[in-house]
Amino acid sequence: MKVAVVGSTGLVGGEMMKVLTERNFPVTELIPVASERSAGKKISFKGNEYTVVTPQQAIEMKPDLALFSAGGSTSLEWAPKFAEAGITVVDNSSAWRMDPTKKLVVPEINADALTKDDKIIANPNCSTIQMVVVMNPLHQKYKIKRVVVSTYQSVTGTGKKAVDQLMNERNGIEGEMAYKYKIDLNVIPQIDVFMDNGYTKEEMKMVKETNKIMRDENIKVTATTIRIPVMGGHSESVNIEFENEFELADVFSILEKAEGVIVVDDPANQKYPMPMDAHGKDEVFVGRIRRDETQPKTLNLWIVADNLRKGAATNAVQIGEYLLKQGLIG
Repeated sequence: MKVAVVGSTGLVGGEMMKVLTERNFPVTELIPVASERSAGKKISFKGNEYTVVTPQQAIEMKPDLALFSAGGSTSLEWAPKFAEAGITVVDNSSAWRMDPTKKLVVPEINADALTKDDKIIANPNCSTIQMVVVMNPLHQKYKIKRVVVSTYQSVTGTGKKAVDQLMNERNGIEGEMAYKYKIDLNVIPQIDVFMDNGYTKEEMKMVKETNKIMRDENIKVTATTIRIPVMGGHSESVNIEFENEFELADVFSILEKAEGVIVVDDPANQKYPMPMDAHGKDEVFVGRIRRDETQPKTLNLWIVADNLRKGAATNAVQIGEYLLKQGLIG
């Protein structure tokens, strides 16, 4: 199978190639794609060297699958051109997520909605993915009414420039700034631009994407997204109000059986999910599972996942795996 990775020289693109290798995705030929200025560079994959090509050259090479992680403007321009050539696109930007004609997919939840006609498939926001993977099995049993989430997001979510800023500040080096403010020894309560309602774009993504992925417009979500000086993964404090009463033992049981979820919850031994433990892993980790004692039918959780993996690259590759298994590509 020919697989194109559009944005192959970026953080997520590099992670996509790593995940393709680790999960033994049947790549017979890799087509690394980037902008004109990066064309001609060499990329190593599974012991072979490949030359980075432009999007137009990639289309002419006729890949079966194109994993996009090159930003919204690139996706808006090029994803339709790949699709018109019969290539299935899985896009990691926000360009197509809320388009009513496009599927927004987390394989554990709604891959069954995909058909051969879906040539542009949207990969959700990283912070949304890890939250819904944990919430969906609980929603099936107890029906979620309302969610209050605060995120604590890794600098890797911004990209290499932000990682460099953090490490430069840590080492006392002057350098280019990804953020308006210093990030080392600081917390920035803004991710993406502010909207007219006072929420950021990232916060509103979590609201709208949750409803679309979980196929339930009645779930109310309110979010506060925060950038913190860590690498390895995003963390979330999540408060969930259900329509139906639950037993904590049943909640543990449901989450322990949930696909793609690992429960780490042992307060007596101070064991709970942390970004450094989620780093490089494909699963979503959940802990600090406890009842909200201020009101009925309400649960508190702490959710952590590697935002470059399940939050981006792994989820995209898993969509590819599902398409292949169902005979929708190839």
